[in-house]
Amino acid sequence: MFRRKLSALDYHNPGGFSCRDETEFRNFIVWLEDQKIRHYKIEDRGNLRNIHSEDWPKSFEKYMKDVNCPFKVQERQETVDWLLGLAVRLEYGDNADKYKDSTPDAAKNTDNTAKNAEPLINLDVNNPDFKAGVMALANLLQIQRHDDYLVMLKAIRILVQERLTQDAIAKANQSKEGLPVALEKHILGFDTGDAVINEAAQILRLLHIEELRELQTKINEAIVAVQAIIADPKTDHRLGKVGR
Repeated sequence: MFRRKLSALDYHNPGGFSCRDETEFRNFIVWLEDQKIRHYKIEDRGNLRNIHSEDWPKSFEKYMKDVNCPFKVQERQETVDWLLGLAVRLEYGDNADKYKDSTPDAAKNTDNTAKNAEPLINLDVNNPDFKAGVMALANLLQIQRHDDYLVMLKAIRILVQERLTQDAIAKANQSKEGLPVALEKHILGFDTGDAVINEAAQILRLLHIEELRELQTKINEAIVAVQAIIADPKTDHRLGKVGR
């Protein structure tokens, strides 16, 4: 998940890093601050460097606030990814002349027409501000989290297009006028012994059928939305990932 950013920052073990290993995680944070981010002065990094201290989690939480990280300490993967994005941005700033004229080989061979056809492809998905914004939108719209922020953004776009456009809102606000129904044509299937109760039961059954139809419609819409996401031609089932 972090291999490309770790490699870009010349981390010693980009392929084997695990943020779930507490000791490795703490050492990584110290390395990141000492070598790349350098938010604190050297003399102020003592608490963060003392990785065996019981107070280290408090020091790390303070560090998160000091660098304005939008995630909570418990959200470790998101925090690591955000810090790596910050480090890459700072690394580029320190070496702007070195990288400003660099163009990835893949970018040189990309068709500009294809780029314009898919607006999301031009986004900088590694930008910390972009990730924080996508996460905030996903939380607001109650969309399931995904390791790929671009996949989450596509899900947000689908939801907005289908539910939050002016046409969708107007359609949802339209009052439904019911059609007259001849209850005598609908067989109840049982007899309560009371004509009034029988009629009430018929009405409840018809309302229930209508609710089931609405539920089926929503299920179909959900299936279409999921298919729109997983239909990405870049899907690699071997990696268990969708899209880029």
